[in-house]
Amino acid sequence: MALLDAIKKAGVAAHAAGNPMAVMVGTVIKINPLEVNVDQRFTLSEDFLIVPESLTRFEAILPSSDKLLIRSGLEAGDTVLMLRVQGGQQFVMLDKVVSS
Repeated sequence: MALLDAIKKAGVAAHAAGNPMAVMVGTVIKINPLEVNVDQRFTLSEDFLIVPESLTRFEAILPSSDKLLIRSGLEAGDTVLMLRVQGGQQFVMLDKVVSS
């Protein structure tokens, strides 16, 4: 019976590998804590999101003690492009979507 179980597991893994990721579009609902609504179907909490540094707020302090905003980071209402990681347990946020 162990051989049969091993074959079943290999089949399930092969099927999952055939669709390793999916591109999705979401809308930022809240910032603290971070929540993103995906295709108006479900909402992801920050536990399921991988946020790159490029989507975080970044300020620089100048010698004159003034702050210079380099990146504003995510804000409620932003549209974001994401990749669903294999298995669907985590989502990598790629970037904000902007219109021209």
